[in-house]
Amino acid sequence: MKVGVLGGGQLARMLALAGYPLGQDFSVLDPGHGACSAAVAEQLHGDYVDQNLLTKLAEQVDVVTYEFENVPAAAVEFLADKVPVYPPQQALAIAQDRFKEKTLFAELDIATPAFAAVNSLEELQQAMSQVGWPAVLKTRSEGYDGKGQAVLRQPEDLAPAWQMLAGVAAIVEAFVPFEREVSILAVRSTTGEIVCYPLTENTHRDGILCLSIARPDDAMQAKAVEYAERLLDKLDYVGVLALELFQAGDDLLANEFAPRVHNSGHWTQDGAVTCQFENHLRAISGLPLGATDVIGHAAMVNLIGAIPASEAVLVNRHAHLHLYGKTERPGRKVGHVNLCAQSEQDMDAGLKLLLELLDA
Repeated sequence: MKVGVLGGGQLARMLALAGYPLGQDFSVLDPGHGACSAAVAEQLHGDYVDQNLLTKLAEQVDVVTYEFENVPAAAVEFLADKVPVYPPQQALAIAQDRFKEKTLFAELDIATPAFAAVNSLEELQQAMSQVGWPAVLKTRSEGYDGKGQAVLRQPEDLAPAWQMLAGVAAIVEAFVPFEREVSILAVRSTTGEIVCYPLTENTHRDGILCLSIARPDDAMQAKAVEYAERLLDKLDYVGVLALELFQAGDDLLANEFAPRVHNSGHWTQDGAVTCQFENHLRAISGLPLGATDVIGHAAMVNLIGAIPASEAVLVNRHAHLHLYGKTERPGRKVGHVNLCAQSEQDMDAGLKLLLELLDA
């Protein structure tokens, strides 16, 4: 089987690395020169909406997936008439619009912060009485790793925030005084089989995920799985879906979902029976899904901006280094380290050393 991927970044690269043992080959379509997945997959270089390139991709693959949710919907729609595309168009369209996304959560009785769509400064001012202070103003579309957002703490913040977003369609949400951020990765196959990974506890810095820790037997697992399964069934979903949540007391509030493999699931490469990338490929290929159990204790640390010396990382015998073949640049994800150990004490000790190395 040959798999096509829209996007040629690190997620496409890791999909290919997981797919080769399954006997799969890969083609990626990416507008960038030297996409980091090109080392392990054939790259079609050009615009995502170039119909000639899309036709070429469709002709040489059996199924298409995508590695990021900002891929043009027109590209997916065009391909879907020629070759199976997973996750489905409906999931992509909803994930690309934060208001549609929150509205779907509400329809499925998935708790969220208070929210309102706003299309002007006047609408924003009026919405604050509904949403309350403080709040977060976000663009309805695009925005990633904390971009396209502004925190609103007082009326004087409204005009500058609206100006910063350049007047695009937006959504304003109540600011959640959460205790922690978590995510649940769920997988659904073409036959409707569903498996879920253990809840992952996440820490962000400057809006970018920096640390994820697998939390098997977490008290919030059942609620998170229930929410994820509602989404999967409603969307007739196929593939990996990541649902990001805030925990506030005994409640879980949905923030957003990603219709793709996800950064917070990278620990599964070395810390789960079947990693998220292999399970995504199994799902879209019509294969049975693999077990999602954690092997011991697992965590993931992102390498952001700079790459440490491999020797300094791998001196920790519980560390697994994954580099993306990217050049160093501030704020750029250039790799990650998975830490996996049989005891929580060993994992925590390794995590402490790694974080000290990266902060040095």
